[in-house]
Amino acid sequence: MGWLADETGLEKCAANHVPLTPLSHLNRAADIFPQREALLDRSRRFTYAQMHERVTRLASALAKLGIKPGDVVSSLLPNITAQVEAHFGVPACGAVLNAINTRLEAETITYILSHSGAKMVLVDTALMPLAEAAISAMDGNDVPQIIEVADHDAGLYADGRHPEYEDLIAEGDPKFDWIMPQDEWESITLNYTSGTTGQPKGVVYHHRGAYLITMGTVISWRMVMHPRLLTIVPLFHCNSWCHPWMMPALGGTTICCRDITAKNIYHAISVDGATHFGGAPIVLNAIVNAKEDDRMPFDHTVEVFTAGAPPPAATLAKIEPLGFNITQVYGLTETYGPATECTWQDDLWGGSSQDERAAIKARTGVAMPMLEEATVMDEAMSHIPRDGTTTGEIMMRGNTVMKGYYKNPEATAESFKGGYFHSGDVAFRHPDGYIKITDRSKDIIISGGENVSSVEVEGALMHHPAVELCAVVAKPDEKWGEVPCAFVELKDGEDTSEADLISFCREHLAGFKTPKRVVFAELPKTSTGKIQKFELRVIAKELPD
Repeated sequence: MGWLADETGLEKCAANHVPLTPLSHLNRAADIFPQREALLDRSRRFTYAQMHERVTRLASALAKLGIKPGDVVSSLLPNITAQVEAHFGVPACGAVLNAINTRLEAETITYILSHSGAKMVLVDTALMPLAEAAISAMDGNDVPQIIEVADHDAGLYADGRHPEYEDLIAEGDPKFDWIMPQDEWESITLNYTSGTTGQPKGVVYHHRGAYLITMGTVISWRMVMHPRLLTIVPLFHCNSWCHPWMMPALGGTTICCRDITAKNIYHAISVDGATHFGGAPIVLNAIVNAKEDDRMPFDHTVEVFTAGAPPPAATLAKIEPLGFNITQVYGLTETYGPATECTWQDDLWGGSSQDERAAIKARTGVAMPMLEEATVMDEAMSHIPRDGTTTGEIMMRGNTVMKGYYKNPEATAESFKGGYFHSGDVAFRHPDGYIKITDRSKDIIISGGENVSSVEVEGALMHHPAVELCAVVAKPDEKWGEVPCAFVELKDGEDTSEADLISFCREHLAGFKTPKRVVFAELPKTSTGKIQKFELRVIAKELPD
């Protein structure tokens, strides 16, 4: 211990130990940046003083309605004011926010609301039929109360059947004392991911991890004071990579984007001055292929984090000259979103050709500052050599790895075997240590940035009376990156069509999970009857769109 051998009297106390939480960022911003613009949502603008008061009123109102510390409050909202405020207001009353994917089907939402034990759900008016269908299918009387979020900018008005969000804000106490975490390990959000099975798993984030990723992202993204973040990544997806929690630390502005279109993106950059956004490669393609009438001029470089799949070299070659600097990041819901980034080193690669630059930028990269380690290991939990050839599984450890899967200790233990989080993604390492993904070991299909479980799609297809056997794999797609492609064996004497099976799936699955192609064929199998999906992937790559 050296000179620290005698630590008598050196203990944690109120003066030297405060649990880390991103809520502190908003408290600080309201104190030192009260008049700076905090939130922009089309015609609505809020300063930090106003946003802090609204968040305080929301926390107070939730408490008055019986929400207690540790309770789960769900939201079914697009990227609008209420969703940003909920990310602060729900934990400010000690509760846990469960932001639900708005693209899911009612059956899955029913499961999430039931499994999470949600006491309340904030619902956008446009999504009310979906929410009500999901809640009506829940067992028993212990169902969440609906709070309706009307959106006048979108022409969506409440019909009075449920309490309304703005009334909730008006009724809240602006002097309510926030219930800050007593332990930074306390949960702040619960995010459900389809992962590698059809049944969603609840990924639990703690205040400490949420705080640390807000600090690490500032470094990785080379951010300075007062950035203007465009929320393209849905706030239901890893809490928009935790970016909205980060903005108050920088006195920045969060710009809501309810509808993700090239026109809206260009408007946000040109008119609203957006300087940063995150998004899947499909967003980059939309910008590159935008109609001339949808484009608007801007005079600053826009910093972009892209994830979900490596950005195609052709896309990079087209988008960067338009004024965008692209950085690939990689992560999972289980790692609070981005965990690695392809850190650009100009002294090494500054003179690279466009093709070389694109190849480097397509790497999965290295650990971001808040992550302790990102590595690639073999089945014996040994680090693979950095030879650009040997493959293994990407594994991570650090404070921005989830607490675990909610009510699922078996899955948690499996994912944390050997003291690392197992990503399920196969990769190699370049001699300089940069990781590069080569395959998805668990058959996840990433379509437009959304994870699609092949098992879930196969399960839906197997409910069709004509289907004997099926397998679903990823088919490359120019627009979405990947789409589900189904290979089906029919029962003897049965007949159906590709259109019929696609329609059948659409009745049971969200649109992005529905197969875009169905091929009728005998499935290749091993001697033990296991379907050889690698052969089907080869066939799928050659299929026309």
